[in-house]
Amino acid sequence: MTELAKPALRPANPHFSSGPCSKRPGWSLEALSDAALGRSHRAKIGKTKLQQAIDLTREVLNVPADYRIGIVPASDTGAVEMALWSLLGERGVDMLAWESFGAGWVTDVIKQLKIDARKFEAPYGELPDLFAVDFDRDVVFTWNGTTSGVRVPNADFIPADRKGLTICDATSAAFAQDLDFAKLDVVTFSWQKVLGGEGGHGMLILSPRAVERLESYTPAWPMPKIFRMTKGGKLIEGIFKGETINTPSMLCVEDYLDALLWAKQIGGLKALMARADANAKVIFDFAAKTDWLANLAKVEATRSNTSVCLTIVDKDVAALDNDAQAAFAKGMVSALDKEGIAFDIGAYRDAPSGLRIWAGATVETSDMEALMPWLAWAFEAQKATLAKAAA
Repeated sequence: MTELAKPALRPANPHFSSGPCSKRPGWSLEALSDAALGRSHRAKIGKTKLQQAIDLTREVLNVPADYRIGIVPASDTGAVEMALWSLLGERGVDMLAWESFGAGWVTDVIKQLKIDARKFEAPYGELPDLFAVDFDRDVVFTWNGTTSGVRVPNADFIPADRKGLTICDATSAAFAQDLDFAKLDVVTFSWQKVLGGEGGHGMLILSPRAVERLESYTPAWPMPKIFRMTKGGKLIEGIFKGETINTPSMLCVEDYLDALLWAKQIGGLKALMARADANAKVIFDFAAKTDWLANLAKVEATRSNTSVCLTIVDKDVAALDNDAQAAFAKGMVSALDKEGIAFDIGAYRDAPSGLRIWAGATVETSDMEALMPWLAWAFEAQKATLAKAAA
């Protein structure tokens, strides 16, 4: 069998992982040379850098001045759990899920907190009926489904006069999509997504309404120290001024500062969003021209511009059983990995088999363009293997 010709152009950067994501263009370890290593995070130098991270987050994300921003432990997961355990239970809650992480929050609330909760779920590739949600209740949802590539198109489904709180997991949306903070009472994300930072640290953004809830409501369950945001019925303001609950990595803080300064230098949020949009468009256009690849998100307006999830719809592959379809996709992923073309682009383990390509702002559009012919090469190579096995 004749070996398939490989594309001549290779991506300069093969990092298309959905987290931790690619570092910013031009990044090197030298960017972290000013890190406050070997110093206490409670010393002036440590607190100054932590406060700077909060201030730059506010500036780049356009967070309203009266919203609190805190650096918290355990990545986005820690930030979401802090919100769920500290704020929920005062009234019923509507839980929205259309991918694995959203489903995880549903499980936590129903099986762990055991409060009055309603589920609004949709299969991978779709959204539930957002307008069926009752905003007199609290509402928990992900803005962008990292494992499904499906996002809410906007915040129009959230009423301005809501009585409940909106708790939004925005980890793969922040810095790439336009978050309407006026409609959001809690926003969480981590450093390792759109800005390509390191893992282990989360960001928790609270509206004045969320702060009011914290100061007026005490949950019925015991609260671990790592989740506590109030003392004596008052918000612990230090958390939102760089006085972190536990010890952060000052090396990771320096890396986050570097990414924020880069974002500011290139034009802030609008520039970050434009870069992600351009990257995603390359994938969308490529998929539209093929008869074997499709976006998992069925509705165009709900397609993510960061975690782009794709399914292989070739008729021969679709005729295979689920295990064989998964093996076909994994074969493509493995071939691209071995060639050093693209790392870590397999679908999430709980998602339908296929590809997941990160298109966030730290990825260069030229690299995304170079990747597309290699996707076709990997597909044809796997088809050839499939045909050989069937012969």
